[in-house]
Amino acid sequence: MKSIFLAISLLKEVNICVLIHYATSHHPFCVLSQKLRERIAAMCEAESPFTNGEIELDESYFGARRVRGIRGRGAKGKIPVFGMLKRGDKVYTQIVKNCSVNELLPIIQGKADTSAVIYSDGFKTYDGLVNYGYKRHYRVKHGENEFADGRNHINGIENFWGLCKVRLAKFRGVHKHTFYLHIKECEFRYNFRNQNIYLILLKELRKNKLNSV
Repeated sequence: MKSIFLAISLLKEVNICVLIHYATSHHPFCVLSQKLRERIAAMCEAESPFTNGEIELDESYFGARRVRGIRGRGAKGKIPVFGMLKRGDKVYTQIVKNCSVNELLPIIQGKADTSAVIYSDGFKTYDGLVNYGYKRHYRVKHGENEFADGRNHINGIENFWGLCKVRLAKFRGVHKHTFYLHIKECEFRYNFRNQNIYLILLKELRKNKLNSV
């Protein structure tokens, strides 16, 4: 049980590189940290943070630095992640194959009622949201050097992406097969930023113990 307390303590530290360094020479502890992240991801997926209210939409790309000469949204080799942030509340992230209408629309419809106020940038994927019932859809046109007009902005979700990238940079590279767990950990930390995540995890583990630890 002490190892679980230690793992949670390290997970909640800002410099999580300590955990990774320790895990490289302590395989059982590495397995434990993996299982904790899996539990965190499951907790995030069980959340239903939206329905109505003011919701910001955006997509971001994670991976190697942009290669010279390769331009455009989601440059080659990067992982696309779609995000929805309810202002003053929580964020939801989902790794997607691409950022097409067919890929993103079902996620939006599954998380946001048509009564919600939607904010996005001018990305073409969001062009037809009004045709699907989202009558209150406001857009900020970054391509025209517009970034905020009163409440019309997506600064919240863009700030979240920035926090994610700063945090993941500490690992100096994350394997694709574990990236999902890391982005969900970022989501978890953000959603419970005003609470004690150490106590939240302990409460969860008392109810549902980790298997095979």
